[in-house]
Amino acid sequence: MNIKDIKIALPGDGNRTITIETGKLAKQADGSVVVRCGDTMLLATAVSSKDAKEGTDYMPLSVDYQEKYASAGRFPGGFFKREARPSEYEILISRLIDRALRPLFPDDYHADTQVLVYLISYDKNVMPDSLAGLAASAALAVSDIPFNGPIAEVRVAKIDGKIVINPSAEEMKKATLDIMVAGTAHDINMVEGELHECSEAEMTEALKAAHDVIKTLCKAQLDLSALVGKTKKREYSHETNDETLKANLRKICYDKFYKIAGGATADKHKRGEMFEAVREEFLATLTDEDKDAKKGMIKRYFFELEKEAVRDYVLEKRIRLDGRKTDEIRPIWSEVNYLPGAHGSAVFTRGETQSLTTVTLGGKLDTQMIDGAVFEGSNNFLLHYNFPPFSTGEVKMMRGTGRREIGHGNLALRALKPVLPKENNPYTIRIVSDILESNGSSSMATVCAGCLALMDAGVQITKPVAGIAMGLISDPKTKKYAVLSDILGDEDHLGDMDFKVTGTKEGITACQMDIKVDGLSYAVLAEALEQARKGRLHILGEMAKTLDKPAADYKPHAPRIIQLIIPKEMIGAVIGPGGKVIQGIQADTGATIVIEEIDGKGHIDISASDKSAIDAAIARVKGITTLPEVGEVYEGKVKSVVEFGAFVEFMPGKEGLLHISEIDWKRLDSLAGVIKEGDKVQVKLIAVDPKTGKYRLSRKVLMPRPETV
Repeated sequence: MNIKDIKIALPGDGNRTITIETGKLAKQADGSVVVRCGDTMLLATAVSSKDAKEGTDYMPLSVDYQEKYASAGRFPGGFFKREARPSEYEILISRLIDRALRPLFPDDYHADTQVLVYLISYDKNVMPDSLAGLAASAALAVSDIPFNGPIAEVRVAKIDGKIVINPSAEEMKKATLDIMVAGTAHDINMVEGELHECSEAEMTEALKAAHDVIKTLCKAQLDLSALVGKTKKREYSHETNDETLKANLRKICYDKFYKIAGGATADKHKRGEMFEAVREEFLATLTDEDKDAKKGMIKRYFFELEKEAVRDYVLEKRIRLDGRKTDEIRPIWSEVNYLPGAHGSAVFTRGETQSLTTVTLGGKLDTQMIDGAVFEGSNNFLLHYNFPPFSTGEVKMMRGTGRREIGHGNLALRALKPVLPKENNPYTIRIVSDILESNGSSSMATVCAGCLALMDAGVQITKPVAGIAMGLISDPKTKKYAVLSDILGDEDHLGDMDFKVTGTKEGITACQMDIKVDGLSYAVLAEALEQARKGRLHILGEMAKTLDKPAADYKPHAPRIIQLIIPKEMIGAVIGPGGKVIQGIQADTGATIVIEEIDGKGHIDISASDKSAIDAAIARVKGITTLPEVGEVYEGKVKSVVEFGAFVEFMPGKEGLLHISEIDWKRLDSLAGVIKEGDKVQVKLIAVDPKTGKYRLSRKVLMPRPETV
């Protein structure tokens, strides 16, 4: 074995050190490393085919992050007891790595490439997701795979007013800012995170702190690459070119593309037809043999020329594909309570992007159980994003939830989570966004529609939230650039940046940024954030025209949940032997009851859509849990009559003796004709036997005492 390693000290208290080691494990991969911090260890491998498949004109990269249950000394759940399909958490980490790596592969490198990252040892004080991007990049760094990196990825948080890099899970409980940042030694190229109404200045400060550490981690990878002798990358030739064809296409098509780029139409499909007509006109000048032989080449040249014409027009004229100015937002309309059967609903439409979103309210039985290698517990706030093919006018196979849908849903969840009620919220909340039309910024439409649907449902959010997607077109030669507000789908594909920012009027709640070019300065970033803030305020104003605050009450058909707290020792009495009591209450009243012990007390959730059912269940529970008090008067029911008196149930499950001498002031020799089983009778609790706990009742003390003669 030829083992090489390098150590990097992280800033802050605790003398934390990251070690990157290669040459011991997985040596048949093109590149493999083990990254360790504390007792958390990640194994990352990178393998790339020597040649590209015929006809491939893109980067076929696959990235997978998986957490081994053995790393935390746990068994997987389920019947098979083995790691199966990735959890949403693992998919989100895979996406973070992918988004940081993908832009840095050479444009003309098209070989199948696979990066795998495994959590093989887990230390609860070291979060593995903040090390995954570093591990993936290091595996590429010690290989001969062409890559314009390295990159590093860190978590930056603000805790007690201080910036902390890669904090522990315990420290994160107090964080007011939580973002993952990736980049090279020169630039930041990926950001994703959640913020608690932070200012644009606070976010910029966090990015700068993260980049300082990223520079150190990138240098360490270059040093490791030099140690193992992998500074020279493999040679490849995945593209052929015809410069004459390219020049001819430019001569015939550029001006026509440029004209269409000048806002010829705001209709996406019509604009596509116009571009396609130019292509068909050019293709008609070629022989059938050239069309077939150079099909892939022609497709690539068309895309490059269209991209160039659109970008040139924006930089020169400051007008966009649909005719808007750079900071102009598309027309917005919205509606709430569109679906009468849902607990809350909203339609939000911005330009050609539309979301139909619902809110469903449930109880504790509806919470999502989480059983991961690292995270266990439950989740009572869910947001699901669906992107059916008809939203873009396409026909595609429906293959279940994709990674993009999980990623967009998670971003919208992060955006809305900070404004949910923190206290007195007994509900499990599920938001579902179905994208019915899409031309850019569908995740931001989900945020806006989700906010409106929450308010329509009567969920008392602290403030409305809106989201906007920002773009960038830049020319490194002329130094010209244009920051674009509310980008179209085409502007995302043809531009240099996709920067999504969500927030309230006061600050940012979530962000996601992907940068495809080098050299985004902090000045341009600050301009984009300020332009995003203005756009967000405009969108919030448009939303307020529909609904500006939460409804005062839930919908009539929404479940009502009442919470009771009882002494710990009364939990068993409410449940009863084998659950007999609680099941009986549910059967008799129609309410759903969930009881659990929290902090040494019994917490009971009683839910039903019918108020009378809740009231009946509350009365039954209180009857069981309320302790009888001597001197109190109760209305009881005679359960049985005996020679010396009657046994009366004066509270649910509690019976006392009403002695014959306590029934009336006059002497009774028999109870015949006086009291019988089933009678209701008012009684007073006069004593509790200290030894047996038996209750003594009296009726006569509630009756006027006759005058003695």
